Amino acid sequence: MDKNLTWHTSSITKYQRAKLKNQKPCVLWLTGLSGSGKSTLANALEKRLFELGFHTYLLDGDNIRHGLNKDLGFDETSRVENIRRIGEVCKLFVDAGIIVIGAFISPFKKEREMVRELFEKGEFVEIFVDTPLEICEKRDPKGLYKKARSGEIKNFTGIDSPYEKPEAPEVHIISEKLEENVGMIMGILTKREYSV
Repeated sequence: MDKNLTWHTSSITKYQRAKLKNQKPCVLWLTGLSGSGKSTLANALEKRLFELGFHTYLLDGDNIRHGLNKDLGFDETSRVENIRRIGEVCKLFVDAGIIVIGAFISPFKKEREMVRELFEKGEFVEIFVDTPLEICEKRDPKGLYKKARSGEIKNFTGIDSPYEKPEAPEVHIISEKLEENVGMIMGILTKREYSV
């Protein structure tokens, strides 16, 4: 880090911002294969939280790559940097007192742990959307698996690039029932008293 840089501390704290919003900020990090249903679940979850009066923001992997990370490819080094940047953005949202919902393949355990370490204990909730590869490939909503199988796309997670499953996620989603899955995540938030 440049020795000429100095961290500027704000007069208003994360806790004051959260209290104003009557909530505890956190990151709800949805991970899973392409086509697993992460984005659909993240959207339904945000809608539920919004209806209940929570202050949220949804970050989606494809959307991030349209702007902030449009300069990154899909090789392993770029994927690591993609997740690093996203983690830093999530940290800013949490500092602002927001409940941030992230939907990212985030295939490598080390990078997910790197993001977790940016936060205080309990602020990072890992949600593993555990949809089997054969179901994701059958759904193939963007036609990406077909392209990966034909060799048009290289380094595709689940085909020629690994996905390291979370070993102890806070939430393990195996059902395809959307409302049930939203309810399961809401249950964790209630248990952890995410409304102040």
